[in-house]
Amino acid sequence: MKKMWTIGKRPIMMAALCLCALGAMAQEKMALTLEQAIEIALSDNPTIQVAEQTVQLKKISNKETVLGLLPEASLAGSYTRTIKKQTMVMNGMKFQVGIPNQYQGGLSVSLPIFAPTLYKSMKLTKTDVELAVEQARSSKQDLVNQVTKAFYQTLLAQDSYEVLEKSFAQSEENFRIVNAKYEQGRVSEFDKISAEVQMRNLKPSVISARNAVELSKLQLLVLMNIEPETEFELVGSLKDYEENVYVGVLTADTNALKENSSLKQLDMNVRMLQQTLTLNKQNFVPMVALQFNYMYTCMAEDFKFKEYNWTPFSNVSLSVSVPLFKYSNFSNVKKTNIQIGQLMQNRDYTARQLAMQQQSYLNSMAASAEQVSSNKEAITQAEKGRAIAEKLYEVGRGTILELNSAEVALTQAQLTYAQSIFDYLSAKADLDKLQGKEHVANGEMDN
Repeated sequence: MKKMWTIGKRPIMMAALCLCALGAMAQEKMALTLEQAIEIALSDNPTIQVAEQTVQLKKISNKETVLGLLPEASLAGSYTRTIKKQTMVMNGMKFQVGIPNQYQGGLSVSLPIFAPTLYKSMKLTKTDVELAVEQARSSKQDLVNQVTKAFYQTLLAQDSYEVLEKSFAQSEENFRIVNAKYEQGRVSEFDKISAEVQMRNLKPSVISARNAVELSKLQLLVLMNIEPETEFELVGSLKDYEENVYVGVLTADTNALKENSSLKQLDMNVRMLQQTLTLNKQNFVPMVALQFNYMYTCMAEDFKFKEYNWTPFSNVSLSVSVPLFKYSNFSNVKKTNIQIGQLMQNRDYTARQLAMQQQSYLNSMAASAEQVSSNKEAITQAEKGRAIAEKLYEVGRGTILELNSAEVALTQAQLTYAQSIFDYLSAKADLDKLQGKEHVANGEMDN
């Protein structure tokens, strides 16, 4: 699997790209491509940075567990004050033994010799690191999906705005011509009113389309973690992606969901629960530890510290702990078994849902592909229809209503054409995310 991005690392090319892009944005409007938008978002979006930091935290926790195999050393000290001395009886005689003040301090070193719970914990934390890495990959895929769809949404808004703006300009030109003919007495007032109404009805749509462009751009800037005031222009239009629609629509394949991040995370959670179950069972296994002590001790009747006589002693001990009965050990095993069963059922249900979503996206892509071809032909016919209606009106054989209808039909065909391409690209982006495809530097998706 070829990957351009890895957790905690960034290619030098990407860093240079981001710096150049941000520098260009500070000076003038930047011509932003989809690839650049994704690269900048992956570099600067806080969601990705937080996910990478989470991976680092999990790695530190894993290292802490491994270091549990090393010896532990500590300094220990104690002071004991005898309140009442012990009384001993020997040959009918009673006497008290003990010293009022007892001091002890020194070095204590312990080393686990056989600790099965520690060994299983190492495997558990290693899987936890893998889960964090997969969650970071999921965050990246989700961000790529959001940026891609936001980019396409902005292109759709821009294309719609251009269509409506041209339609409004054409309606203004029609009104100017009709108004001139009306002043000459060549057309009725009805024609003038119809042309003016047509023009004024388009104005709100043009304003709404312009606002939609600004809103979609703002959403894209937020995803890229760039200041909202930044000015940029997107490269190309939805028409440039028309050839992607005709590449071919894939059929549903359950194997394509193997890289789905949700399924992989569920599998890792199942594995972690299985490891937790093994860990709980290790609570029934004995533990062996080796301990070494080197201590100094002193006993005194008073508090004349300078006169104390400290004597050292040392010992080595081997301790074996054999668990006999602890009810929580049994209950933990039962609970973990139940949790594994629940998670397995959830995994199967999720897999069926994802298969259904995959088929839904494929159906949407197939339908959109058919619509693109049909809508493209509709634009050609609508342009011919408008030209004919315009010519007929000029020679007095057509009505203003026919001309207005031809204008509306052309505008609707152009808007529907752009929408069908957007629907295909949006469904393709969702399908790529669902199938767990990785974003690579050339802007394509790779399994």
